[in-house]
Amino acid sequence: MGKVRISLVKRVARKLLELYPNEVSTDFEANKQLVKKYVYIKSKKLRNQIAGYLTHLVKLQKKREQVAQEQTGG
Repeated sequence: MGKVRISLVKRVARKLLELYPNEVSTDFEANKQLVKKYVYIKSKKLRNQIAGYLTHLVKLQKKREQVAQEQTGG
């Protein structure tokens, strides 16, 4: 089974993806800096959890787009 993420992590990550879709990438380190830039979080662990979930969401989004293109093109 996967790890359980708290709702705060999910909510903040989705909001960042909604507000800054062009700045979010599949690179964890870049997303970590993005979270540091836009969200005030004292906890390094929480920042990393948000950045990790953000990376996960972007990878899922790209995978869905790729599958949709294959279905329409194929």
